[in-house]
Amino acid sequence: MTSEDSLARAEELLARLEKARAELDQLAQADDAERALDVLTELAELSKAIEEELQRAKREAEADAEP
Repeated sequence: MTSEDSLARAEELLARLEKARAELDQLAQADDAERALDVLTELAELSKAIEEELQRAKREAEADAEP
């Protein structure tokens, strides 16, 4: 996997994060606490996955830059 692949994956995960965040906003208005907790868990998992992809991209970019 290249750093570009990792960045593309991070962007994909970020789009999913934004979708889940919008759903959470809707659930807050609908007062659906159980589903809101599920979405918060999903947001936490997506955030972690995004961080991992960005770290992977950084490591790969650094490795590519080494002589």
